[in-house]
Amino acid sequence: MIRYALQCDGGHGFEAWFGASADYDDQAARGLVECPICGSHGVSKQIMAPAVTGTRKVAAGPDLAKMQGMMMQVAREVRSHVEQNFDYVGDAFAREARDIHEGRSEKREIYGEATPEEVRKLREDGVPCAPLPPAPPDPSRLN
Repeated sequence: MIRYALQCDGGHGFEAWFGASADYDDQAARGLVECPICGSHGVSKQIMAPAVTGTRKVAAGPDLAKMQGMMMQVAREVRSHVEQNFDYVGDAFAREARDIHEGRSEKREIYGEATPEEVRKLREDGVPCAPLPPAPPDPSRLN
């Protein structure tokens, strides 16, 4: 893989990755390289310092698998807490959240289902709501 610093004829700078240097030349000749900002196909390579590695040891980056595992565990814990401590109201969530917000129903923590349109209207009206993390897949069933 090779990364190029590119610039369109409109002056927008951006970077793009290619499988090999010949891939950029081929794609540019066929008009497939375009500016992600303005869509111009007048794109050229810019001067870029090569990535040269030294002999000094560099600290290893984050363990992405470990971080993913931690995030999945946190999502499971959040979901479990909500399911154990909040009232499930099913598809009446939007109506019940609005009633609680406007004082027509007792104040309590709830969860349930709502359509994207219902959620948009709740947010527009200042009714606090947030999506519940989806149930992460069972780690023993991941490939």
